[in-house]
Parts: sequence; structure tokens; C-alpha cells
Amino acid sequence: MKNYEIMFIVKADLAEEDVKNEVITLEKVITDMNGKIVESKDLGQKKLAYEIDKQVRGYYHLLNVECDTKAIKEFDRRASLDEKVLRHLIIKEEE
Repeated sequence: MKNYEIMFIVKADLAEEDVKNEVITLEKVITDMNGKIVESKDLGQKKLAYEIDKQVRGYYHLLNVECDTKAIKEFDRRASLDEKVLRHLIIKEEE
């Protein structure tokens, strides 16, 4: 298993409960594929550097996970298809 850092931005026009459900859904993608969530941080709502899909603010969330590349590929696929996620970034941490 390898360590990854995942940051994603959820649309700000969603209700706070919907944002929490979105985070749980994305965490579940990792845990369903035998990955482990080491740390999950809500970084709050912030102003975006530039407008994305007519959005100027977004909820930032950071995950530190231990999983294999198969789980990361599935997370990447799901986050790309999800309309509630504005952007996501996956970084492999050095061992």
C-alpha cells in the first residue's frame, strides 16, 4: 500500500449537509477498495483563485490515505464524473 494526499473542492452552493455527504461518499470509494483513511481534514469554504463553472467559492477537503493504485484510479474516475466536485488533485507521497 502506498500513501497519497488527495485534495478536492466541492461546490459552495450546496447545503452543509450535502457537502458532508459528498465527503463521506468520496471517502467510501477508498475504504470500499480496502484503503485506509489516515486523516480527513475539512479546510472550510474559501475563495477560488479563478472562477470554475461559474463558482467563485468552494469547500476544500484534504484526505491522507493508504491504498493501492486501483483505489486511486477509481477515486479519480468518480471525482471526475461527480458534478458536485469542482476540482481534485492526487499526490503520491514519497516513502
